Amino acid sequence: MSPKLDSPVQTQMAVSVLNHSLRGDRHGNQKSEGKPVGRRRVFVQTETGLVLGMDLDRGDNAHTVKRRLQLALNFPTEESSLTFGDLVLKNDLTAIRRDSPLLLTRNNLQRSSSTPCLSPCGKDQQQRDSGGPIEVLGCSSRCSQTKQLVKDVAKAIKSGVDPVPVHSGLGGAYYFRNSRGESIAIVKPTDEEPFAPNNPKGFVGKALGQPGLKGSVRVGETGFREVAAYLLDYDCFANVPPTVLVKITHSVFHVNAGENGYNCKNHDKNQNLISKIASFQKYITHDFDASDHGTSSFPVAAVHRIGILDVRIFNTDRHAGNLLVRKVGGGVGRFGGQMELIPIDHGLCLPENLEDPYFEWIHWPQASIPFSEEELEYIANLDPVSDSEMLRMELPMIREACLRVLVLCTIFLKEAAAFGLCLSEIGGMMSREFKGKEEVPSELELVCIEARRLVAERELFPSEAEPGTEDDIQFNIDFENSYPMSHKVLTPCHFGGGTSIHTLSKLEEGSEEEDEDDNNEMSTVEEKGPCFRNVPRQLPSVSNLSVSLKGIGLHEKRKRFTAVNGSITSKNNSSSSVIGRQPGKRSACEQLHRSKNFVKLSDMGEEQWVAFLDKFQELLHGAFRNRKSITTDQMQRLRLGTSCKF
Repeated sequence: MSPKLDSPVQTQMAVSVLNHSLRGDRHGNQKSEGKPVGRRRVFVQTETGLVLGMDLDRGDNAHTVKRRLQLALNFPTEESSLTFGDLVLKNDLTAIRRDSPLLLTRNNLQRSSSTPCLSPCGKDQQQRDSGGPIEVLGCSSRCSQTKQLVKDVAKAIKSGVDPVPVHSGLGGAYYFRNSRGESIAIVKPTDEEPFAPNNPKGFVGKALGQPGLKGSVRVGETGFREVAAYLLDYDCFANVPPTVLVKITHSVFHVNAGENGYNCKNHDKNQNLISKIASFQKYITHDFDASDHGTSSFPVAAVHRIGILDVRIFNTDRHAGNLLVRKVGGGVGRFGGQMELIPIDHGLCLPENLEDPYFEWIHWPQASIPFSEEELEYIANLDPVSDSEMLRMELPMIREACLRVLVLCTIFLKEAAAFGLCLSEIGGMMSREFKGKEEVPSELELVCIEARRLVAERELFPSEAEPGTEDDIQFNIDFENSYPMSHKVLTPCHFGGGTSIHTLSKLEEGSEEEDEDDNNEMSTVEEKGPCFRNVPRQLPSVSNLSVSLKGIGLHEKRKRFTAVNGSITSKNNSSSSVIGRQPGKRSACEQLHRSKNFVKLSDMGEEQWVAFLDKFQELLHGAFRNRKSITTDQMQRLRLGTSCKF
């Protein structure tokens, strides 16, 4: 019997996605047919971080926006493109909604020190941008609490209460205070992220929109991901603090003078008010973070709820340092009493491609406890298609590839929970293993690779690839009879307790060649749009990868992939001398590996995407049975060998 027929989760997800596509209500096509668009306020950001709020009239187009930006900021706009998420705005601006952020990217960015002053100075900016000190970029009914915080911060700024820079972390962040001097919000400008043009910690070198610290998360796009995590945390299930996206103006913000064209003379902190687009999150008072306390005292429900959110949004950076701990009961010092967990820092969730996630909780004992009935009910009621539509409305700049990751991971979570897998097993299936110096696909990625192969074969040979054929049966048998796949072996350079060894503690700018390749791939998808269809010559590239893994068990699939992928890597790796060095001789940049893209979701047309989801769901139960075949003894040995570090 096909595993889809006896599935306890009747999501009908492929049908829902197809119906959604046929309605034609994708973001980027939200035009008012035959209706003039009224006056709207938008926020245009250059790829070097400059921001200008402007009111669009009905007659405005991309050309007039560029011209106004050039006059206001003295910023050259020749050979530039105006983008809105995946959409490149050729001329028509009717797809742009009120309070939307636009990005101006230059095709040939000049970084000469003779570039004119690109930083708007003092009175000139205020004459051209009539907005207040803080403006919220879109806001739903869930933003009432944050709106009051914005008002309190604006009042404090006018009364002379300055924000306080945060010195920890790799990016720029600031505590904004109320009139009493109490920190009530933390603000993270998008142009001060790691590698961004105005990063205050020295980690610069890329323009906004290029691949960043994670290859599938672009520089300058972590802010809306922070907001997305809050919007997806329905009923404050995981306790994510209220978060909005804002345009905020203050002299405290950092500008790298002499970098990226900034060359303002007489830069006076008290006169030059710098506008930024930033995430604005409520500051939560807490006692410490999870790296400063033993995890055994954390409530099971709190760990489960945060883990459920992390799986849904494919969080690639859940470490102990971004889990705040607050005591809500009695006890002395750090001992005794009830603990409350507050998850923060979600800027590296919802990547554009599947990467290697980082789940700090994966080997905590709470993650091995089965879900409660309340948690199972919450998971069962999740609707990824509805979630995607909500994010398109609230965050219209979000890219379609990010939404596909959300849909895929939510389906995976729903099916896995209904099958009876615990949080640790689910996280293990999403995490990659390392074989020597090479990483191999996770169990989730192997299912995606097989689903893509089946879809590609059906398109190439439609008469030979019918549903329920030998390919499906063979893959399910492989799952059941393959050697049990172990959990990910965690090494000090990959996982561990505390914040000293998490992904963000090590920076890698990566090779220019690799970054350019990633950027070109993303640009190609963006230019063609989210709905472009694959041409037949692209299909064998998917099939070739999967055919080499066909007819063998999952354990052998990983071995075969490691062997094939390792030989390719060794041929193309331009830094072979680095590999041969002793571990103690490697720099911090060399120690941070760049994740490979084994599975892409953005290069599928709508029909392929729907067919892929259908095959993906059919193949999941074989993967779940394989995961359940791992014995309790094996699980305990793996946990003992990876968590006991002295």
